[in-house]
Amino acid sequence: MPAETATAEAITTAWRAESARLVGALTRMTRDVELAEDLAQDALLAALEQWPTTGVPDNPAAWLMMTAKRRGIDHFRRADNLRRKTEELGHARTGGEGEQMSDLDAQVDHIEDDVLRLIFLSCHPSLTPESRAALTLRLVGGLTTLEIARGFLATESAMGQRISRAKKTLSEAAAGFELPTGADRDKRLDDVMAVIYLIFNEGYAAAAGEDWMRPDLVTEGMRLARMLAALAPDEPEALGLQALLEIQGSRISARLDEHGAPVLLEAQDRTRWDQLLIGRGLAALQRAELLAARGRPVGKYFLQASIAAQHARAKRAEATDWRQIAILYDVLAEAAPGPIVEVNRAVAHGRAFGAGAGLRVLDDLDANALGDSPLMPSVRGDLLERAGLHAEAAEAFTEAAARTRNEGERTVLQRRGEENLARASSSD
Repeated sequence: MPAETATAEAITTAWRAESARLVGALTRMTRDVELAEDLAQDALLAALEQWPTTGVPDNPAAWLMMTAKRRGIDHFRRADNLRRKTEELGHARTGGEGEQMSDLDAQVDHIEDDVLRLIFLSCHPSLTPESRAALTLRLVGGLTTLEIARGFLATESAMGQRISRAKKTLSEAAAGFELPTGADRDKRLDDVMAVIYLIFNEGYAAAAGEDWMRPDLVTEGMRLARMLAALAPDEPEALGLQALLEIQGSRISARLDEHGAPVLLEAQDRTRWDQLLIGRGLAALQRAELLAARGRPVGKYFLQASIAAQHARAKRAEATDWRQIAILYDVLAEAAPGPIVEVNRAVAHGRAFGAGAGLRVLDDLDANALGDSPLMPSVRGDLLERAGLHAEAAEAFTEAAARTRNEGERTVLQRRGEENLARASSSD
């Protein structure tokens, strides 16, 4: 590998690994998230300029932190606030460029708390869920505005404006960088997990566009969930979220065939599931179970992870314990009631107790509960197909295909509709 390419990859790797810690620490020091990001970006530019010549430092995190602190000191000097702000920057050393970066480990302090603070700040209640997701990807995920825009099918300028407005909103709300406590912490933790789940789901089954999945968002969602679980190891729901995303993420390579067409869960080649991710997910779920056994409360992510684990443990689709999954969905419906849970509960009951049982669950749900989402008619089509009612199934699949904005999903739904129509015609 050419030296320039290796250096560029090292810079990208260091930035993706350290950007959240860097921005988090700088936000704590400056109390200004926009300034903190600017200083971090300045450090990244300095690395791009200097590392190809000087080589990758032994401690990239310390190098980036010290460079950003120096830029911060220069900023405050120009603002005539050097003494006060230098103290807030932790009396950063301002030696010459020849200073040994290997001696700077002590400069990177409070790292884990800073990242957790940054996640909570990105999910401030004054922001909309969409802005929370974009800001989390930007500040915590280290993604560029263009990468985020591509993931959510927006223009780069529109996404840049959304992120800028989010930062302005935080400033106007005088959002503190301290970790919330008590009930406020529990509420904000729910918001944090919801944003990470949103990011993952948008990648796992894209709401619109030509691609059925966006693996970059899947990977980022898993990484953020892993990070949150490490930062809050006493929270069963955080561990449950990690378990859920790791197990679901393990299926990515099996969700498309060799032609790029979507493959549904029961038809997937399970030998292509990522066993490392499954192992991580089951380990996280086991830790959550131990906490639950000690009286720690669990909720929807833990229960969904328990459902995902049933699929992961089945070597073949036919070996899936659908009765246990149906029981878990019944519990989930009590813990976190909602139309999406009910639709999935209908699937589970249809597999465990027959298509009629699934249709009865679906019939109890308001037909307009999910608006124009294709989920309900697609599940109804599947259950009708299993019941042998192919004409009705074809109609349901056709309706679902008309509703979806995702081309990959539309292809699957149209094919199933055509197959059922052909079966209905042949039986006439």
